[in-house]
Amino acid sequence: MAVFSPVISLSSRAACVALAASALFGCASDASRSTSPSATQGAQQQVAVKVLIISMFKPEANVWLEPLKLNREIKVPGLSADDPAVRCNADSVCQVTTGMGHTNAAASVTALVFSGKFDLSKTYFLVAGISGVDPNVSTIGSATWARYLVDFGIAHEIDAREMPPSWRTGYFGIGAKDPDSKPKFEYRTEVFRLDEKLLQKALKLSANAPLADSDKARAYRARYPQPAARARPSVLQCDTAAGDTYWHGKYLGETATRWVSLVTDGQGKYCTTQQEDNATYEALKRGASAGLLDLKRVAVLRTASNFDRPHPGQTAYASLSAESGGFPISTANLLIAGRPLVDAIVGNWAAWSAGVPAD
Repeated sequence: MAVFSPVISLSSRAACVALAASALFGCASDASRSTSPSATQGAQQQVAVKVLIISMFKPEANVWLEPLKLNREIKVPGLSADDPAVRCNADSVCQVTTGMGHTNAAASVTALVFSGKFDLSKTYFLVAGISGVDPNVSTIGSATWARYLVDFGIAHEIDAREMPPSWRTGYFGIGAKDPDSKPKFEYRTEVFRLDEKLLQKALKLSANAPLADSDKARAYRARYPQPAARARPSVLQCDTAAGDTYWHGKYLGETATRWVSLVTDGQGKYCTTQQEDNATYEALKRGASAGLLDLKRVAVLRTASNFDRPHPGQTAYASLSAESGGFPISTANLLIAGRPLVDAIVGNWAAWSAGVPAD
């Protein structure tokens, strides 16, 4: 949860960070202390953001630019060299492209949060990216909202050729004795749970979104026997596993399913695989700890661009590089499924600025 000071408000702390970034002024510890002209100027220079869309690479970002008229560019030191600016519109919606993988995501989001250029005290954060999907749960093109963010990369690994013969996998938690034992969360980034109220609101708003599909995607998903894989794209709630290793295949998919269930005490349901979300959330969490933002305002949307394992008669390697038709519809569906939430926030800001509305 965000850390709220009883003395300094979120917006006051954001102003302090702006001053620290631009000049070596101290931040007043008492809200009643008079504000200097330089402090007022620093606060006025900040961009108050209603919604920040976080993309990982250009195809995810591009779908938002024209529809939302994100025409203003604000350069931020520390962002990716490929995407060094945050793009904003007249409705105070902004978008950042972090770069792919844990390191890029953490570095870019940290740079933005602590840049002092933005007032994020009331901002809603929409992480919106593509992913692999478990064919037992859903299909290519589907839009999934996460409750749990699980790191699939923080683990011991023994090569399958050397693991104990009774084990189903060589992956097991740091400090755990075997794959079926829940580890201690010593890294403190292994599992995050998102705000339930915002999750349910996002699901409700996007439930009837007219998701894109294609003949190519329909033909490819028909090769899978699972009813969920053969169905048309839909909006659903299921959980996501992050790891920089771009893994693929039936056995690793089954391992991901067990891992997500294990570390969430059976509450989480694995469906998508991606690289960045735990890193992005941890960077936001540190901003919240500094009093700059509210973690209850973070939502994670992942649309399925490919299956995480092969269909019968297909090798895992062939599946990894298959032309499934999922990429174009998954990127399109980021906007289609994500925009209802963005529009609701901006269109009724008087209600959303105080927190997720009750109805």
